[in-house]
Amino acid sequence: MDATHHTESTARRASEYWEAFYQEREQVWSGQPNTLLVREIDSLPTGSALDLGCAEGADAIWLAERGWRVTAVDVSETALTRARARAQRQGVAEHIDWQRHDLTESFPAGHFDLVSAYYLHSPVARDGERMHILRRAAEAVAPGGLLLIAGHAAWPSLVVEPPVIAEFPTTAEVRAGLDLAHAEWQVELEELVERAHPSPEGQPGTRLDNILRIRRS
Repeated sequence: MDATHHTESTARRASEYWEAFYQEREQVWSGQPNTLLVREIDSLPTGSALDLGCAEGADAIWLAERGWRVTAVDVSETALTRARARAQRQGVAEHIDWQRHDLTESFPAGHFDLVSAYYLHSPVARDGERMHILRRAAEAVAPGGLLLIAGHAAWPSLVVEPPVIAEFPTTAEVRAGLDLAHAEWQVELEELVERAHPSPEGQPGTRLDNILRIRRS
């Protein structure tokens, strides 16, 4: 298989999977911003932000409502269509640039005061694709800006038999994979967080997430 065919098949695989995922229901996510994003951003001065894997737009809209100028990216046009419509209803459409990218092959142009990469897990990702995206994310951080990376650290406590094989890298593994120059970057936060994650029926459970907040000098 030549490189061109590999790239095309990779993009098609991701696009088809996520389109099917979002078309199964009229709304997949709660519409609320990620709690770990709110915790890290709520007190920061506003600026330009890049939201990678924006899904139906909750994080991007929350940021825009607080004065951020947001570029929001997803591979699913269905998810982006829903996000655009919601941003219009909530009066922040002019503050968000919605872009469709398969981040394994294309990436938004520019540098940003905040680059947010939350829960970039994909059951159709090939080895190394997530880390490739995160390295591109780091390159997009402006001087003095922040890179925020959050990911799941394990399956939810109530899951006895995981439905698919998945990798949950530690913060140390993510840092090593980013290979950031120590003179240029400072790790401000590296944390494992346990949060409530009940079942759809309301049975109490938990999930472990990890988060990295890294500032570029």
